[in-house]
Amino acid sequence: MRIANVPMRWVLSLPFATPISRRLMLLSYTGRKTGRRYRQPVSYVEDGGVLLTPGGGRWKLNLRDGEPITVRLRGRHVAARPELVRDPGEVEVLLRRMMTLNPRLASFIPFIEKGDEIDP
Repeated sequence: MRIANVPMRWVLSLPFATPISRRLMLLSYTGRKTGRRYRQPVSYVEDGGVLLTPGGGRWKLNLRDGEPITVRLRGRHVAARPELVRDPGEVEVLLRRMMTLNPRLASFIPFIEKGDEIDP
């Protein structure tokens, strides 16, 4: 993914929406230990004005509840405040909602098994 993220960052940074930006957004945040700025492409679905992302990978460790970040969404900068969901039951409900809105999501989340079963 590290190699694929380089061109994705470039495409998602463009000042206009692209076909890729319908399913990917670019998060900009500060590292919790280093203070370094990061830009991370992540998948998302929009549900009633809320952006949901599966949050896989180590990048999520740098997010803190309610601390502002910038999101590059469909060619525009948007201010956002992450809310990290840790309750397994709520995570499952949100993942199922995300799979309803974007069925391809199940193909790249490692704990979603065949038949859309979620491994707790």
